[in-house]
Amino acid sequence: MRKFLAILQRDLKSYFTSPIAYVVIAIFLVISGFMFFNLLSAFNYRLMQLLQFKMQMPGIELTINLNDWILNPLFNNLGVTLLLMIPSLTMKLFAEEKKTGTFELIMTSPVTILQIIMGKFFACLSLLVIMLLFTVQYPLILYIYGTPDLGPVYISYIGLLLMGATFISIGLFASALTENQIIAAIVSFGTLLTLWLISWLGNNVGGRWGEIISYFSLFEHVNDFIKGVFDTKDIIFYLSSTFCGLFLTFQVIESQRWK
Repeated sequence: MRKFLAILQRDLKSYFTSPIAYVVIAIFLVISGFMFFNLLSAFNYRLMQLLQFKMQMPGIELTINLNDWILNPLFNNLGVTLLLMIPSLTMKLFAEEKKTGTFELIMTSPVTILQIIMGKFFACLSLLVIMLLFTVQYPLILYIYGTPDLGPVYISYIGLLLMGATFISIGLFASALTENQIIAAIVSFGTLLTLWLISWLGNNVGGRWGEIISYFSLFEHVNDFIKGVFDTKDIIFYLSSTFCGLFLTFQVIESQRWK
């Protein structure tokens, strides 16, 4: 456990001793803030329209929901933003070690491959948690001035965290394949993009095969979380996907250890 924590602390510290963590967090906050205030503006505009309509026809009951209009689209967009951001965080995890020559030193140290992989994985996951914590201000603002349903908000964050963990495991695998960080980022982004767009292929195919294809889409499962549905099949999917990414990373590092 001590060796695992040492690697976690080392890699997490390396994010903040270089500009990458600050740049990624800043870009993430700018994008998320822009999306939130755009959705909030659209909500206010729609609310004014409904109020005017209700004044003209007072007998009709009209409702507008903060979750449907602001929070659900926001969490969906945050998922896409994480797809863009996470490859830039994972690209260095192994590629940089290989480039600088420290990879060989780590491999000959009294640390297991599993400890190395899990330390790097949880270092990046910790940074993801920090990024998501910054976005808590958005539902908090709505809670101060309105009455959003907070249940789906909690579940949405769990979904984003699980999906983000899968993103990280895939990025870790891509970084283990090469010593070039740019190539690692491209491989990671291309894989994640494919696993997002595959749901479109499933919709076009339709039928039973379409459902099977769509099941492997990373974004298909987070939609249930965002709707407030806590389904074990979605949890199992993300945990299994994360395990597969980490297992493939282990196999790559194990094969390189004896070269």
